[in-house]
Amino acid sequence: MSKPQILVVDDSPEIRLSAAFILEDQGFVVLEAENHHYAQTMLADNSVDLILLDMNFSLDTTSGEEGLRFLTWLSKSDFVIPVIAMTGWSNVDLAVNAMRLGACDFVEKPWNNQRLIQIIHQQLKLAGLQVQNQKLKQQLEPVAELDFTWRSAAMEKLLAQIDSVAATDASILLTGDNGTGKSHLAKRIHQQSDRASSTFISVNMGAISEALFESEMFGHKKGAFTDAKENRIGRFELAKDGTLFLDEIANIPQSQQAKLLRVLESGEYEVLGSSQTQHANSRIISATNGNIAQLIGDGAFREDLYFRLNTIELRVPSLKERLHDIVPLAKHFIALHGKKYKREELSLTPGAIQALETYHWPGNVREMSHLMERAVLLAQNSRLGQEDLHLSNLKPSNYLPMMTVDQAEHKLIEQALVLTNNNVPKAGIMLGLTKSSIYRRLEKYGIRTPDL
Repeated sequence: MSKPQILVVDDSPEIRLSAAFILEDQGFVVLEAENHHYAQTMLADNSVDLILLDMNFSLDTTSGEEGLRFLTWLSKSDFVIPVIAMTGWSNVDLAVNAMRLGACDFVEKPWNNQRLIQIIHQQLKLAGLQVQNQKLKQQLEPVAELDFTWRSAAMEKLLAQIDSVAATDASILLTGDNGTGKSHLAKRIHQQSDRASSTFISVNMGAISEALFESEMFGHKKGAFTDAKENRIGRFELAKDGTLFLDEIANIPQSQQAKLLRVLESGEYEVLGSSQTQHANSRIISATNGNIAQLIGDGAFREDLYFRLNTIELRVPSLKERLHDIVPLAKHFIALHGKKYKREELSLTPGAIQALETYHWPGNVREMSHLMERAVLLAQNSRLGQEDLHLSNLKPSNYLPMMTVDQAEHKLIEQALVLTNNNVPKAGIMLGLTKSSIYRRLEKYGIRTPDL
Protein backbone atom coordinates (compact mmCIF):
# COMPACT_ATOMS: atom_id res chain seq x y z
CA MET A 1 0.00 0.00 0.00
CA SER A 2 1.43 3.40 -1.01
CA LYS A 3 2.11 6.04 1.64
CA PRO A 4 -0.23 9.08 1.75
CA GLN A 5 1.25 12.18 0.12
CA ILE A 6 0.83 15.52 1.89
CA LEU A 7 1.48 18.83 0.15
CA VAL A 8 2.74 21.58 2.50
CA VAL A 9 2.09 25.05 1.01
CA ASP A 10 3.96 27.76 2.95
CA ASP A 11 6.33 30.58 2.00
CA SER A 12 8.60 29.84 4.99
CA PRO A 13 11.31 27.21 4.33
CA GLU A 14 11.59 26.68 8.09
CA ILE A 15 7.89 25.89 8.43
CA ARG A 16 8.02 23.47 5.49
CA LEU A 17 11.11 21.77 6.92
CA SER A 18 9.53 21.48 10.37
CA ALA A 19 6.36 19.96 8.88
CA ALA A 20 8.43 17.53 6.80
CA PHE A 21 10.32 16.25 9.87
CA ILE A 22 7.09 15.62 11.77
CA LEU A 23 5.09 14.10 8.92
CA GLU A 24 7.83 11.90 7.45
CA ASP A 25 8.43 10.48 10.93
CA GLN A 26 4.75 9.43 10.85
CA GLY A 27 5.18 7.61 7.54
CA PHE A 28 3.84 10.30 5.19
CA VAL A 29 5.44 11.45 1.95
CA VAL A 30 5.86 15.24 2.01
CA LEU A 31 5.76 17.54 -1.02
CA GLU A 32 6.57 21.24 -0.66
CA ALA A 33 5.39 24.41 -2.42
CA GLU A 34 6.40 27.96 -1.46
CA ASN A 35 3.16 29.53 -2.73
CA HIS A 36 -0.21 28.65 -4.20
CA HIS A 37 1.04 28.99 -7.79
CA TYR A 38 3.63 26.23 -7.27
CA ALA A 39 0.99 24.24 -5.41
CA GLN A 40 -1.28 24.23 -8.47
CA THR A 41 1.56 22.94 -10.63
CA MET A 42 2.41 20.18 -8.14
CA LEU A 43 -1.21 19.04 -7.95
CA ALA A 44 -1.23 18.58 -11.72
CA ASP A 45 1.85 16.35 -11.58
CA ASN A 46 1.33 14.41 -8.33
CA SER A 47 -1.33 12.39 -6.57
CA VAL A 48 -1.87 14.36 -3.35
CA ASP A 49 -3.96 12.98 -0.47
CA LEU A 50 -4.07 16.07 1.78
CA ILE A 51 -2.96 19.74 1.70
CA LEU A 52 -1.57 21.78 4.58
CA LEU A 53 -2.23 25.33 3.39
CA ASP A 54 -0.76 28.53 4.82
CA MET A 55 -3.30 31.32 4.35
CA ASN A 56 -0.85 34.25 4.02
CA PHE A 57 1.97 34.72 1.52
CA SER A 58 3.55 37.79 -0.12
CA LEU A 59 0.41 39.96 -0.31
CA ASP A 60 0.21 40.54 3.46
CA THR A 61 0.49 38.63 6.72
CA THR A 62 -3.02 38.75 8.16
CA SER A 63 -5.86 38.82 5.62
CA GLY A 64 -5.54 35.27 4.33
CA GLU A 65 -6.70 36.49 0.92
CA GLU A 66 -4.19 34.40 -1.03
CA GLY A 67 -5.15 31.26 0.83
CA LEU A 68 -8.84 31.96 0.17
CA ARG A 69 -8.09 32.43 -3.54
CA PHE A 70 -6.39 29.05 -3.63
CA LEU A 71 -9.36 27.40 -1.88
CA THR A 72 -11.72 29.03 -4.40
CA TRP A 73 -9.60 27.71 -7.28
CA LEU A 74 -9.45 24.25 -5.72
CA SER A 75 -13.23 24.08 -5.25
CA LYS A 76 -13.73 24.74 -8.98
CA SER A 77 -11.05 22.31 -10.12
CA ASP A 78 -11.14 18.55 -10.72
CA PHE A 79 -9.36 17.81 -7.43
CA VAL A 80 -11.19 16.43 -4.41
CA ILE A 81 -8.53 16.78 -1.70
CA PRO A 82 -8.99 17.60 2.01
CA VAL A 83 -7.34 20.87 3.06
CA ILE A 84 -6.18 21.90 6.53
CA ALA A 85 -5.74 25.67 6.65
CA MET A 86 -3.07 27.18 8.92
CA THR A 87 -1.99 30.69 9.91
CA GLY A 88 0.17 32.41 12.46
CA TRP A 89 -2.66 34.79 13.35
CA SER A 90 -5.72 33.74 15.33
CA ASN A 91 -8.62 34.97 13.22
CA VAL A 92 -12.11 33.49 13.65
CA ASP A 93 -13.52 35.15 10.52
CA LEU A 94 -10.67 33.81 8.39
CA ALA A 95 -11.19 30.31 9.75
CA VAL A 96 -14.93 30.50 8.99
CA ASN A 97 -14.30 31.76 5.44
CA ALA A 98 -11.73 29.03 4.82
CA MET A 99 -14.18 26.35 6.00
CA ARG A 100 -16.92 27.79 3.76
CA LEU A 101 -14.61 27.48 0.77
CA GLY A 102 -13.88 23.83 1.48
CA ALA A 103 -11.17 23.65 4.15
CA CYS A 104 -11.77 20.68 6.45
CA ASP A 105 -10.06 22.07 9.55
CA PHE A 106 -7.95 24.97 10.81
CA VAL A 107 -4.75 25.09 12.93
CA GLU A 108 -2.68 27.94 14.31
CA LYS A 109 1.11 28.22 14.03
CA PRO A 110 3.10 27.21 15.93
CA TRP A 111 1.04 24.04 15.99
CA ASN A 112 0.85 21.30 18.57
CA ASN A 113 2.52 18.30 16.91
CA GLN A 114 0.20 15.73 18.44
CA ARG A 115 -2.93 17.69 17.50
CA LEU A 116 -1.68 18.27 13.94
CA ILE A 117 -1.06 14.54 13.41
CA GLN A 118 -4.44 13.72 14.93
CA ILE A 119 -6.25 16.13 12.55
CA ILE A 120 -4.37 14.78 9.52
CA HIS A 121 -5.22 11.16 10.35
CA GLN A 122 -8.83 12.11 10.95
CA GLN A 123 -9.20 13.95 7.63
CA LEU A 124 -7.47 11.20 5.65
CA LYS A 125 -9.80 8.64 7.21
CA LEU A 126 -12.88 10.74 6.41
CA ALA A 127 -11.73 11.25 2.81
CA GLY A 128 -11.17 7.52 2.43
CA LEU A 129 -14.63 6.75 3.81
CA GLN A 130 -16.26 9.20 1.40
CA VAL A 131 -14.58 7.54 -1.58
CA GLN A 132 -15.45 4.10 -0.27
CA ASN A 133 -19.10 5.06 0.24
CA GLN A 134 -19.33 6.36 -3.30
CA LYS A 135 -17.79 3.14 -4.60
CA LEU A 136 -20.22 1.00 -2.60
CA LYS A 137 -23.17 2.97 -3.99
CA GLN A 138 -22.08 2.14 -7.54
CA GLN A 139 -21.07 -1.49 -7.11
CA LEU A 140 -23.38 -4.24 -8.33
CA GLU A 141 -24.36 -7.25 -6.22
CA PRO A 142 -21.67 -9.91 -6.79
CA VAL A 143 -22.63 -13.06 -8.70
CA ALA A 144 -23.31 -16.00 -6.39
CA GLU A 145 -20.72 -18.73 -6.61
CA LEU A 146 -21.75 -22.28 -7.52
CA ASP A 147 -21.14 -24.33 -4.40
CA PHE A 148 -20.88 -27.88 -5.76
CA THR A 149 -18.14 -30.04 -7.21
CA TRP A 150 -17.90 -30.35 -10.97
CA ARG A 151 -17.88 -34.00 -12.06
CA SER A 152 -17.30 -33.94 -15.82
CA ALA A 153 -13.81 -34.49 -17.18
CA ALA A 154 -14.17 -31.39 -19.37
CA MET A 155 -14.81 -29.12 -16.35
CA GLU A 156 -12.19 -30.78 -14.18
CA LYS A 157 -9.63 -30.06 -16.89
CA LEU A 158 -10.76 -26.44 -17.17
CA LEU A 159 -10.72 -25.90 -13.41
CA ALA A 160 -7.21 -27.33 -13.20
CA GLN A 161 -6.12 -24.78 -15.80
CA ILE A 162 -7.87 -21.99 -13.91
CA ASP A 163 -6.30 -23.00 -10.60
CA SER A 164 -2.83 -22.93 -12.17
CA VAL A 165 -3.17 -19.32 -13.42
CA ALA A 166 -5.55 -17.73 -10.89
CA ALA A 167 -2.77 -16.54 -8.59
CA THR A 168 -1.01 -14.69 -11.40
CA ASP A 169 -2.00 -11.28 -12.75
CA ALA A 170 -2.24 -12.57 -16.32
CA SER A 171 -5.18 -11.32 -18.40
CA ILE A 172 -7.65 -14.13 -19.08
CA LEU A 173 -10.16 -14.41 -21.92
CA LEU A 174 -13.03 -16.85 -21.32
CA THR A 175 -14.83 -18.03 -24.44
CA GLY A 176 -17.84 -20.29 -24.91
CA ASP A 177 -21.55 -20.30 -25.67
CA ASN A 178 -24.10 -18.11 -23.90
CA GLY A 179 -25.02 -19.24 -20.40
CA THR A 180 -22.11 -21.60 -19.81
CA GLY A 181 -21.13 -19.92 -16.53
CA LYS A 182 -18.27 -17.67 -17.60
CA SER A 183 -19.15 -15.02 -15.01
CA HIS A 184 -19.08 -17.60 -12.20
CA LEU A 185 -15.67 -18.79 -13.32
CA ALA A 186 -14.39 -15.21 -13.46
CA LYS A 187 -15.49 -14.82 -9.84
CA ARG A 188 -13.70 -18.07 -8.95
CA ILE A 189 -10.48 -16.79 -10.55
CA HIS A 190 -10.73 -13.60 -8.51
CA GLN A 191 -11.35 -15.48 -5.26
CA GLN A 192 -8.24 -17.61 -5.81
CA SER A 193 -6.01 -14.66 -6.76
CA ASP A 194 -3.82 -12.41 -4.64
CA ARG A 195 -6.47 -9.71 -5.17
CA ALA A 196 -9.25 -11.68 -3.45
CA SER A 197 -9.48 -9.22 -0.54
CA SER A 198 -10.23 -6.36 -2.97
CA THR A 199 -13.28 -5.74 -5.13
CA PHE A 200 -14.58 -7.78 -8.07
CA ILE A 201 -16.30 -5.47 -10.55
CA SER A 202 -18.32 -6.87 -13.44
CA VAL A 203 -19.46 -4.83 -16.42
CA ASN A 204 -21.50 -5.96 -19.42
CA MET A 205 -19.71 -4.28 -22.29
CA GLY A 206 -22.60 -4.97 -24.66
CA ALA A 207 -25.00 -3.00 -22.45
CA ILE A 208 -22.95 0.23 -22.41
CA SER A 209 -24.02 2.77 -25.00
CA GLU A 210 -21.28 4.30 -27.10
CA ALA A 211 -22.07 7.76 -25.74
CA LEU A 212 -21.61 6.66 -22.12
CA PHE A 213 -18.59 4.38 -22.58
CA GLU A 214 -15.98 6.76 -21.15
CA SER A 215 -18.21 7.81 -18.27
CA GLU A 216 -18.92 4.18 -17.29
CA MET A 217 -15.35 2.94 -17.64
CA PHE A 218 -13.31 5.97 -16.54
CA GLY A 219 -15.82 8.04 -14.54
CA HIS A 220 -16.79 11.67 -14.92
CA LYS A 221 -16.66 14.94 -13.02
CA LYS A 222 -19.73 16.96 -12.15
CA GLY A 223 -20.59 19.19 -15.11
CA ALA A 224 -18.48 17.21 -17.61
CA PHE A 225 -21.59 16.96 -19.81
CA THR A 226 -25.24 18.01 -19.67
CA ASP A 227 -26.56 15.23 -17.40
CA ALA A 228 -23.45 14.96 -15.20
CA LYS A 229 -25.07 16.29 -12.02
CA GLU A 230 -22.53 14.69 -9.66
CA ASN A 231 -19.14 13.00 -9.75
CA ARG A 232 -19.16 9.35 -10.84
CA ILE A 233 -16.42 6.81 -10.20
CA GLY A 234 -15.58 4.69 -13.25
CA ARG A 235 -15.22 0.91 -13.33
CA PHE A 236 -11.43 1.02 -13.48
CA GLU A 237 -11.35 3.04 -10.24
CA LEU A 238 -13.94 0.78 -8.59
CA ALA A 239 -11.77 -2.24 -9.45
CA LYS A 240 -8.53 -0.67 -8.23
CA ASP A 241 -6.33 -3.36 -6.61
CA GLY A 242 -9.03 -5.91 -7.51
CA THR A 243 -10.43 -7.59 -10.61
CA LEU A 244 -12.32 -6.01 -13.52
CA PHE A 245 -14.49 -8.49 -15.44
CA LEU A 246 -15.36 -7.30 -18.96
CA ASP A 247 -18.27 -9.49 -20.05
CA GLU A 248 -19.40 -9.62 -23.70
CA ILE A 249 -16.13 -7.95 -24.72
CA ALA A 250 -16.75 -8.63 -28.42
CA ASN A 251 -19.66 -6.16 -28.31
CA ILE A 252 -17.55 -3.13 -27.40
CA PRO A 253 -18.06 -0.34 -29.98
CA GLN A 254 -15.19 -0.24 -32.45
CA SER A 255 -14.71 3.49 -31.85
CA GLN A 256 -14.04 2.80 -28.15
CA GLN A 257 -11.66 -0.12 -28.56
CA ALA A 258 -8.63 2.17 -28.91
CA LYS A 259 -9.49 3.87 -25.59
CA LEU A 260 -9.69 0.56 -23.78
CA LEU A 261 -6.46 -0.62 -25.43
CA ARG A 262 -4.63 2.50 -24.24
CA VAL A 263 -5.54 1.76 -20.61
CA LEU A 264 -4.49 -1.87 -20.92
CA GLU A 265 -1.15 -0.91 -22.50
CA SER A 266 -0.16 2.11 -20.40
CA GLY A 267 -2.24 1.68 -17.27
CA GLU A 268 -3.29 5.33 -17.58
CA TYR A 269 -6.62 7.08 -18.22
CA GLU A 270 -8.39 10.38 -17.58
CA VAL A 271 -11.70 10.89 -15.86
CA LEU A 272 -14.14 12.58 -18.24
CA GLY A 273 -14.00 16.32 -17.57
CA SER A 274 -10.58 16.13 -15.92
CA SER A 275 -7.07 16.54 -17.28
CA GLN A 276 -5.41 14.69 -14.41
CA THR A 277 -3.99 11.28 -15.37
CA GLN A 278 -5.17 8.35 -13.25
CA HIS A 279 -3.42 5.01 -12.92
CA ALA A 280 -5.29 1.73 -13.29
CA ASN A 281 -4.36 -1.25 -11.15
CA SER A 282 -6.74 -4.14 -11.74
CA ARG A 283 -6.54 -7.67 -13.06
CA ILE A 284 -8.49 -7.98 -16.33
CA ILE A 285 -10.72 -10.96 -17.06
CA SER A 286 -12.91 -10.79 -20.16
CA ALA A 287 -15.48 -13.09 -21.72
CA THR A 288 -17.29 -13.52 -25.01
CA ASN A 289 -19.54 -15.93 -26.86
CA GLY A 290 -18.58 -14.29 -30.16
CA ASN A 291 -16.21 -15.51 -32.81
CA ILE A 292 -13.29 -13.14 -32.20
CA ALA A 293 -11.24 -14.53 -35.08
CA GLN A 294 -14.06 -13.78 -37.52
CA LEU A 295 -14.60 -10.31 -36.05
CA ILE A 296 -10.90 -9.54 -36.47
CA GLY A 297 -11.02 -10.80 -40.04
CA ASP A 298 -14.04 -8.58 -40.73
CA GLY A 299 -12.27 -5.56 -39.24
CA ALA A 300 -14.81 -5.28 -36.41
CA PHE A 301 -12.40 -6.06 -33.56
CA ARG A 302 -8.82 -4.85 -33.11
CA GLU A 303 -6.26 -7.63 -33.21
CA ASP A 304 -3.92 -5.76 -30.85
CA LEU A 305 -6.73 -5.46 -28.29
CA TYR A 306 -7.40 -9.18 -28.61
CA PHE A 307 -3.74 -9.96 -27.85
CA ARG A 308 -3.89 -7.70 -24.78
CA LEU A 309 -6.94 -9.54 -23.47
CA ASN A 310 -5.90 -13.14 -24.11
CA THR A 311 -2.60 -13.70 -22.37
CA ILE A 312 -4.43 -16.91 -21.48
CA GLU A 313 -7.54 -18.00 -23.40
CA LEU A 314 -9.80 -20.65 -21.88
CA ARG A 315 -12.89 -22.16 -23.50
CA VAL A 316 -15.82 -22.99 -21.23
CA PRO A 317 -17.54 -26.14 -22.59
CA SER A 318 -21.27 -26.17 -23.30
CA LEU A 319 -23.56 -28.12 -20.99
CA LYS A 320 -24.15 -30.80 -23.65
CA GLU A 321 -20.42 -31.55 -23.40
CA ARG A 322 -20.70 -32.03 -19.61
CA LEU A 323 -23.14 -34.91 -19.20
CA HIS A 324 -21.98 -35.69 -15.67
CA ASP A 325 -22.57 -32.10 -14.52
CA ILE A 326 -26.23 -31.93 -15.52
CA VAL A 327 -27.84 -33.69 -12.54
CA PRO A 328 -25.60 -32.06 -9.89
CA LEU A 329 -26.37 -28.68 -11.46
CA ALA A 330 -30.09 -29.37 -11.44
CA LYS A 331 -30.00 -30.38 -7.77
CA HIS A 332 -27.97 -27.28 -6.96
CA PHE A 333 -30.54 -24.96 -8.55
CA ILE A 334 -33.45 -26.82 -6.97
CA ALA A 335 -31.86 -26.31 -3.56
CA LEU A 336 -31.02 -22.67 -4.35
CA HIS A 337 -34.49 -21.73 -5.58
CA GLY A 338 -36.18 -24.02 -3.05
CA LYS A 339 -34.58 -22.03 -0.24
CA LYS A 340 -35.63 -18.77 -1.90
CA TYR A 341 -39.28 -19.83 -2.25
CA LYS A 342 -39.44 -21.97 0.92
CA ARG A 343 -39.76 -25.25 -1.00
CA GLU A 344 -36.70 -27.02 0.39
CA GLU A 345 -38.22 -30.53 0.38
CA LEU A 346 -38.10 -30.97 -3.43
CA SER A 347 -36.21 -33.77 -5.23
CA LEU A 348 -36.05 -35.33 -8.72
CA THR A 349 -37.69 -38.52 -9.94
CA PRO A 350 -35.72 -40.99 -12.14
CA GLY A 351 -37.86 -39.88 -15.10
CA ALA A 352 -36.94 -36.25 -14.53
CA ILE A 353 -33.24 -37.15 -14.32
CA GLN A 354 -33.43 -39.03 -17.62
CA ALA A 355 -35.19 -36.08 -19.27
CA LEU A 356 -32.52 -33.70 -18.01
CA GLU A 357 -29.70 -35.89 -19.33
CA THR A 358 -31.20 -36.26 -22.80
CA TYR A 359 -32.22 -32.62 -23.29
CA HIS A 360 -30.03 -30.56 -25.65
CA TRP A 361 -29.68 -27.45 -23.37
CA PRO A 362 -29.32 -24.65 -25.94
CA GLY A 363 -29.22 -22.07 -23.12
CA ASN A 364 -26.73 -24.03 -21.02
CA VAL A 365 -26.41 -23.33 -17.26
CA ARG A 366 -28.45 -20.12 -17.39
CA GLU A 367 -31.35 -21.96 -19.03
CA MET A 368 -31.19 -24.70 -16.41
CA SER A 369 -31.38 -22.17 -13.59
CA HIS A 370 -34.51 -20.61 -15.12
CA LEU A 371 -36.16 -23.99 -15.75
CA MET A 372 -35.45 -25.23 -12.23
CA GLU A 373 -36.79 -22.00 -10.73
CA ARG A 374 -40.01 -22.38 -12.69
CA ALA A 375 -40.30 -26.04 -11.70
CA VAL A 376 -39.86 -25.15 -8.02
CA LEU A 377 -42.52 -22.44 -8.21
CA LEU A 378 -45.10 -24.61 -10.00
CA ALA A 379 -44.41 -27.98 -8.33
CA GLN A 380 -47.51 -29.70 -6.95
CA ASN A 381 -45.59 -32.47 -5.17
CA SER A 382 -42.30 -32.85 -3.34
CA ARG A 383 -40.94 -35.03 -6.18
CA LEU A 384 -40.32 -33.22 -9.46
CA GLY A 385 -41.23 -35.38 -12.43
CA GLN A 386 -40.52 -34.98 -16.13
CA GLU A 387 -43.83 -33.15 -16.59
CA ASP A 388 -42.77 -30.53 -14.00
CA LEU A 389 -39.69 -29.60 -16.02
CA HIS A 390 -41.66 -28.59 -19.14
CA LEU A 391 -38.81 -29.63 -21.42
CA SER A 392 -40.99 -31.06 -24.21
CA ASN A 393 -42.05 -27.64 -25.50
CA LEU A 394 -38.43 -26.58 -25.83
CA LYS A 395 -37.08 -29.54 -27.77
CA PRO A 396 -35.74 -28.84 -31.26
CA SER A 397 -37.62 -29.77 -34.39
CA ASN A 398 -37.46 -33.41 -35.56
CA TYR A 399 -36.21 -32.18 -38.90
CA LEU A 400 -32.60 -33.23 -39.63
CA PRO A 401 -30.33 -31.68 -42.26
CA MET A 402 -29.77 -33.89 -45.30
CA MET A 403 -26.61 -36.01 -45.22
CA THR A 404 -25.53 -39.53 -46.13
CA VAL A 405 -26.17 -42.40 -43.73
CA ASP A 406 -22.42 -42.75 -43.19
CA GLN A 407 -22.14 -39.04 -42.38
CA ALA A 408 -25.01 -39.31 -39.90
CA GLU A 409 -23.48 -42.39 -38.27
CA HIS A 410 -20.08 -40.70 -38.05
CA LYS A 411 -21.66 -37.62 -36.42
CA LEU A 412 -23.68 -39.67 -33.90
CA ILE A 413 -20.61 -41.65 -32.83
CA GLU A 414 -18.60 -38.46 -32.27
CA GLN A 415 -21.45 -36.93 -30.27
CA ALA A 416 -21.80 -40.06 -28.13
CA LEU A 417 -18.08 -40.01 -27.39
CA VAL A 418 -18.29 -36.37 -26.28
CA LEU A 419 -21.24 -37.13 -23.97
CA THR A 420 -19.45 -40.13 -22.43
CA ASN A 421 -16.04 -38.45 -22.13
CA ASN A 422 -14.54 -40.85 -24.73
CA ASN A 423 -15.76 -43.97 -22.96
CA VAL A 424 -16.19 -46.24 -26.01
CA PRO A 425 -18.29 -49.03 -24.35
CA LYS A 426 -20.69 -46.46 -22.87
CA ALA A 427 -20.94 -44.68 -26.23
CA GLY A 428 -21.82 -48.04 -27.83
CA ILE A 429 -24.56 -48.66 -25.27
CA MET A 430 -25.95 -45.16 -25.83
CA LEU A 431 -26.15 -45.89 -29.59
CA GLY A 432 -27.48 -49.45 -29.17
CA LEU A 433 -24.28 -51.01 -30.49
CA THR A 434 -22.24 -53.90 -29.13
CA LYS A 435 -18.66 -53.32 -28.03
CA SER A 436 -17.27 -54.96 -31.16
CA SER A 437 -19.67 -52.99 -33.40
CA ILE A 438 -18.69 -49.61 -31.98
CA TYR A 439 -14.96 -50.39 -32.34
CA ARG A 440 -15.46 -51.47 -35.97
CA ARG A 441 -17.13 -48.16 -36.72
CA LEU A 442 -14.35 -46.19 -35.00
CA GLU A 443 -11.89 -47.90 -37.33
CA LYS A 444 -14.15 -47.37 -40.35
CA TYR A 445 -14.39 -43.60 -39.82
CA GLY A 446 -10.84 -43.11 -38.52
CA ILE A 447 -12.05 -41.78 -35.17
CA ARG A 448 -9.31 -41.72 -32.54
CA THR A 449 -9.87 -41.75 -28.78
CA PRO A 450 -7.28 -41.43 -25.98
CA ASP A 451 -7.26 -45.20 -25.34
CA LEU A 452 -6.77 -46.13 -28.99
